Amino acid sequence: MKTKLTSQDYREIKGVPDDPRKRVKYLAIIEAALEAFSEYGYHDCPVSKIAQKANVADGTIYLYFANKEEVLVSVFQEKINRLIRDIEKLTTDCSDAWEKIEVLIRYHLTNMGNDPVLANFLQIQLRQSSSKIRQGIAEPLRKFYRLIESFVADGQKEGVIDSSLNANIARKVIFGSIDEVVSCWVLSRRRYDLKERIDDVVYILQRALLSEPVKS
Repeated sequence: MKTKLTSQDYREIKGVPDDPRKRVKYLAIIEAALEAFSEYGYHDCPVSKIAQKANVADGTIYLYFANKEEVLVSVFQEKINRLIRDIEKLTTDCSDAWEKIEVLIRYHLTNMGNDPVLANFLQIQLRQSSSKIRQGIAEPLRKFYRLIESFVADGQKEGVIDSSLNANIARKVIFGSIDEVVSCWVLSRRRYDLKERIDDVVYILQRALLSEPVKS
């Protein structure tokens, strides 16, 4: 399964610049949009708010993006592609596929716990968007799904993950678990440290997926 990203993946949305200097401004707009969408909500966030946070003129946004929808999709692409690259790098020297899955779980939950703005964007703003936007974010999300499923399949070949499990369903369980834990944290009125939930998530998924019983 192909999970490694190439430079072509950064040109899925029209307007992503190849010029390094322009890309710096593009990324500044991405970060400003992330903050603005999380603060105002996608539907109530005018492009002028993004421009203000990026310290650029309103018209500059349209030099890089066709419209606000494209900005939203581009924010997601940048963040999910970064997540995949980081996980691939962190799992290079793992001893087995379960260790890769554990690294993925711990990295994702730690990353969300350390960045409430990003967590709000991923769990709230994207899910209130239109079908057109959902289509735009589908392929980057599928890349993340394929990465998780490849870890499961590799683990089954190694004998680490229960070979009787359906790898696709196992992927859904892994993603669904971390997604739900983050969503509950974002929506909770009670403030707590998301990272305190990581060990529980890892332990429960170990019990569900490993071919050998987990020692208590």
